[in-house]
Amino acid sequence: MQVPLIRLQCGVNSYDWGKKGKDSAAAKYALATPPDGFSIEEEKPYAEVCLLLTSPVKHQTDQAKLWMGTHPSLPSKDLETGRSLLDLVSDNQALMSTEISKKYNNKLPFLFKVLSISKALSIQAHPNKKLAGELHAKDPKNYPDDNHKPEMAIAITHFEGLCGFRPLKEIAHFLKTIPPLRALVGEDRASSLETTAAAEDCDLVTSKSSLRAAFTALMKSAPEDVRAMSKSLVSQAESQEISPGPSLAPGQAMYLKADDIHAYVSGDIIECMASSDNVIRAGFTPKFQDVNTLTEILTYDHDPPAQQLLQPVDYPYVTLNTAAYGSGSDSLLYDPPIEEFSVVRTALKADGAKATFEGIAGPSVVICTSGQGSISVGPKREELKEGFVYFVGATAECVIESRGADMVTFKAFCEIEDGKGERETNGH
Repeated sequence: MQVPLIRLQCGVNSYDWGKKGKDSAAAKYALATPPDGFSIEEEKPYAEVCLLLTSPVKHQTDQAKLWMGTHPSLPSKDLETGRSLLDLVSDNQALMSTEISKKYNNKLPFLFKVLSISKALSIQAHPNKKLAGELHAKDPKNYPDDNHKPEMAIAITHFEGLCGFRPLKEIAHFLKTIPPLRALVGEDRASSLETTAAAEDCDLVTSKSSLRAAFTALMKSAPEDVRAMSKSLVSQAESQEISPGPSLAPGQAMYLKADDIHAYVSGDIIECMASSDNVIRAGFTPKFQDVNTLTEILTYDHDPPAQQLLQPVDYPYVTLNTAAYGSGSDSLLYDPPIEEFSVVRTALKADGAKATFEGIAGPSVVICTSGQGSISVGPKREELKEGFVYFVGATAECVIESRGADMVTFKAFCEIEDGKGERETNGH
């Protein structure tokens, strides 16, 4: 029987938006367990390490991400045997649990990634399940599966991103003070939005309708008008002092629900999402853009930025030893309102600090992002250091112990809950 602790080798993607060379966390983590022939080139961008994938990198542009998962685009593999994680869990349902194997067709229900971003990714949204099925049936080339793709980003370094729309009064302010923006939106729609924003008794349907009209006009502007207004915008920015916007500090997170507009701008993040490649793009990208679909399906929510943050809570199913408690160690749960995944961030702040995770009725993937130590399941004990990734099978108790200070790990997992919403674990 397969021991439920498997060290993974993960794939790296290189895209235009990635950080270059050793500045990329994704590249550094990938180097810990490098794919065949992989080495870091200082002038090459590394965007994404996918902690569950294995096929050769297809895009050699300026990004890097590390993938962790069973998604067929880039499935992770067992470092010892070379077998893909997808094959392993298909042959041994106990690694996933019978319930999760059945529900998700023997595949891990989430993708777990590290993204290293040096310039803005595309303006985008991810479809809900119903829309994903429709888009896939109509255009399987650009929408390769029928699943939704809610996702969560947790900052490793300081991170900047765009998520949702600003409150209407702030948008109205920018329409007044940024002439190139107003020109592209158009005077009628800009004035309508300003009137809506100023109304004390405006209902949500009206405010969203006004925002939809303004944004759709902006996104459907003629390319030559966009080029002309971009020059004016740059000129205005260079002539004024502009303070940077707020960013996520390490450990802060945001949740991106289906049909919400967003774009990542800079920084290194842990990203977890439902297992899908569906992206509706409309800007900042040379890839396929679908402006009509994007402007039609967005929620047009326009809440204050703080409402986009996902606040973590103490994870209740872990035991931290006395040394860890005394040194400020913690284990925090990021639990978005979906069933496919949750993530636990554990920081062990002292030499010998230990975190013992109860077995859960589902699989987990663990990555170490700083420090070093060990990971154990039963009698099997393995080294754990920056960039190492492990798959932990269902029901297995997992112990992580630090060697030195400041060890940080992220553990993504999925488990089935019963009808009362209670957690099912091995013996709990």
